[in-house]
Amino acid sequence: MKHLFLISLVFLLSSCHTTKINSKTNDTVDISNHAMIVSARAEASKIGIEILKKGGNAFDAMVATDAALAVCYPFAGNIGGGGFMVYRLNDGTTGTLDYREKAPKKAHENMYLDEQENVIPRLSLDGALAVGVPGTVAGMWEAHQKFGKLSWREVIQPAIDLAEKGFYVTEKQAASLNKSRELFQKVNKGRTIYFDKSWKEGDIIKQPNLAKTLTVIRDKGKDGFYEGKIGKEIANFIQSQGGIITEEDLKDYKPVWRDPIEFNFHDYKITTMPPPSSGGIVLGQILKTLEDYNLKDYQHNSADYIQIITEVERRAYADRAHYLGDPDFVKVPVKELLDKTYLKDRIQNYTPRKATKSKDISHGNIEWVESNETTHYSIVDNYGNAISVTTTINGAYGSKLYDNNLGFFFNNEMDDFSSKPGKPNMFGLIGGEANKIEPEKRMLSSMTPTIVSKNGKLYMVLGSPGGSTIITTVLQTILNQTLFGMDMQTAVSSPRFHHQWLPDEILLEPKGFNQTTKDTLKKWGYHLNEKDNIILGKMDAILVLPNGQLQAGADPRGDDAAAGF
Repeated sequence: MKHLFLISLVFLLSSCHTTKINSKTNDTVDISNHAMIVSARAEASKIGIEILKKGGNAFDAMVATDAALAVCYPFAGNIGGGGFMVYRLNDGTTGTLDYREKAPKKAHENMYLDEQENVIPRLSLDGALAVGVPGTVAGMWEAHQKFGKLSWREVIQPAIDLAEKGFYVTEKQAASLNKSRELFQKVNKGRTIYFDKSWKEGDIIKQPNLAKTLTVIRDKGKDGFYEGKIGKEIANFIQSQGGIITEEDLKDYKPVWRDPIEFNFHDYKITTMPPPSSGGIVLGQILKTLEDYNLKDYQHNSADYIQIITEVERRAYADRAHYLGDPDFVKVPVKELLDKTYLKDRIQNYTPRKATKSKDISHGNIEWVESNETTHYSIVDNYGNAISVTTTINGAYGSKLYDNNLGFFFNNEMDDFSSKPGKPNMFGLIGGEANKIEPEKRMLSSMTPTIVSKNGKLYMVLGSPGGSTIITTVLQTILNQTLFGMDMQTAVSSPRFHHQWLPDEILLEPKGFNQTTKDTLKKWGYHLNEKDNIILGKMDAILVLPNGQLQAGADPRGDDAAAGF
């Protein structure tokens, strides 16, 4: 079986029609002449590329790739979650689509508190009450209706075929599924769910019930998911498990087209996601502040380099916690937060080679946490269109709540709200008022799908999962390539670090930084955290080379893979 699995992977990757070269990190770099997709699974990337070969565009490939990830990457790929899309058309037009989940209409500010107003552990993480109204299918439909070329039926069908025929389990996937078995059993309250088995590398997973659900979506569009038999099944199932989502919640869900966050960083134009994503604003604050420092003079990932980036991140994340939320509910001071004068003032109390304490940074009474389990894919088509999509069900396998009849996991996005604004919960975490729970509100996110242009032309498409580390993963990948000239794969594979204001520590990927650098940072007053299990993001990126070829960066931290032609 393992032999067949390896043959399958070789076939998938060899059918990508990409040229392979060596990178500085000894990872293979994929280069394509016309179009490219990089995603969390080889199967999904290949399916998207086949759609492009049939004459489809990036938006057709988005639907096909997204639906395929829902089949072969249940860890984060989904039809039971939501996401964000940033796009750039071949004429330079940019925009974003927000299909983030929403709080149900019966949601309220105190729904995760007990009678003493203490946060009930894991109530917003596990099970039906943690589920937000899903947005993925509506987002796929909306993007395709506005920009797609091929029929909806044609772009959904490959995922149905994949669900029926099955896909091979990777070593990492088997470990992930097996690790979650206990929670699957606990959340599903004695019901045996499809994924509650012991898995091993090379196993084949077929999902006939998910194929049936996707077939209804194929035949009836988004209404096939949000209304009719499936909509009724979702509402009845979630309510039977203690949740509050209704048929009305599903029927009334709508994605939102939003203007992107756009700013310049040296010679590059950055196009990224606005609120309710915090990613664009925080990324903008960091890059616009760093623009005043000649980072090219710093040795890459040296103590001095890590320090200045850490201190800028510390201040940006403090602002993130205080000001940001769903712009349909709270006023977000976007212009003020990205103002250069404001940003210069924020960094005035920075002292080289001496750590600032997070408690000394303003708004230091708010701490936040966000799950790491998301997925991202980047697409450039042969027409010159580009899209960057980050999609999620929040935690690993979302709420762990699985509907056997429909064949998918539901999200636990309600945990991204502040469970108790202004007061600490049992873990000492304090949430912001701007991100408190309100009916039909979208929860704050760190997802940062991003597109970079240079001299009016497409330059880079990138994004990553990783919860609060998404922003710094995108940041470092941009810096690695634009300042240090790394090829795309090296820029993606290079060791990463992260600081998010609170807790006051620098996360370091293990074995990625030399001892001298770590000792120096400690000497300057920094607390380092480099536990063996730290993984900072899983970046999937595409770079447009000067000759017009496309160069991939598929993150070796996962099973990520590129496909192209």
